Amino acid sequence: MKYFKLVLSSLLLMGVFSQVKAIEPGKIVGGKVSTLPTWFKESFLDISDDVEEAKENNKHLMLYMHLTGCPYCYKMVEEGFKNSSNTQIIKDNFDVVAINIRGDKEVTLNEDLTMTEAEVRNHYKVNFTPTIVFLDQDNKLVYKVNGYRSAENFKYMLNFVKNRAYKNTTLAEYIYQQKRTKHYQFKAHDSFQTITDLSVKRDKPLLVLFEDQYCVLCNNLHNGHFKNPEILKELDLFDVVRFDAESEQAIIDVDGNKTTPSKYVKKLSLNYRPGIVMFDQGVEVMRIDALLYSYHFAGHLRYIGERHYQQYPESVFDYLRVDRQKILDAGHNIDLSK
Repeated sequence: MKYFKLVLSSLLLMGVFSQVKAIEPGKIVGGKVSTLPTWFKESFLDISDDVEEAKENNKHLMLYMHLTGCPYCYKMVEEGFKNSSNTQIIKDNFDVVAINIRGDKEVTLNEDLTMTEAEVRNHYKVNFTPTIVFLDQDNKLVYKVNGYRSAENFKYMLNFVKNRAYKNTTLAEYIYQQKRTKHYQFKAHDSFQTITDLSVKRDKPLLVLFEDQYCVLCNNLHNGHFKNPEILKELDLFDVVRFDAESEQAIIDVDGNKTTPSKYVKKLSLNYRPGIVMFDQGVEVMRIDALLYSYHFAGHLRYIGERHYQQYPESVFDYLRVDRQKILDAGHNIDLSK
């Protein structure tokens, strides 16, 4: 009888456990693979030789740093290189060499410096993909573009380099001198506070958003991220202030200096709109100066807002790798493209 009860109990337990399904790990989705334009240069990745060949045709060399499956790279290739009003400008004035930041091909930057594609990422301090590195005819970096840029904004950068304006001015000053199209009327948001003294000590990190009337992507920010409940939760971790990047309003910067948003954004060398700079304890910790979809945007905010940067000081991506695994282990998918 005892044996029968034992067997029955075992069978009942087996029945119970059979009903409990293990959590299936989530998946990373939304990756997009771009086909590079056929007119990109077939390079042996001897950058010195590529620079010399570009020089012979009175061109600059452009290094297109990309990652397979990167949705931002896909958007940049399709809208910035292939199907763009800039396509002919690029063909006429630049030789373009693609470098996979996780690749293992050997790259010779100059006669004294050879490394793998992946090591080139560290050499040029690439934190986003795509990143575009412009080299002059002496093989010196003259400008670097982090992340996706709209065709209109990318054109300013192409002309800035093509016309060698970098010899006499900054990109910000160059853009201000151009005839620009107005795209944006300033929108209010519940998270915005009226702050004019950024040097005041505060319990929360400080998030400073710079917009202007010429901003191509500001409407997208307000209609997308700023209506996303997950991102609104992260914004609550900050004191948030929004400035018109061309305003002459009197403010005090985080260092206690009297200035204006117009002067301060130039001092910060922030050319991207909408540009976000995050400070904590009076020090800039990180900025968002490129297009980010929801997962990365929320993760960057959380990295600073919850002060994970103290545990992962080298890079936000060190934190995101850990955070990503937690999400996947919990059975949730991560969409990189929304």
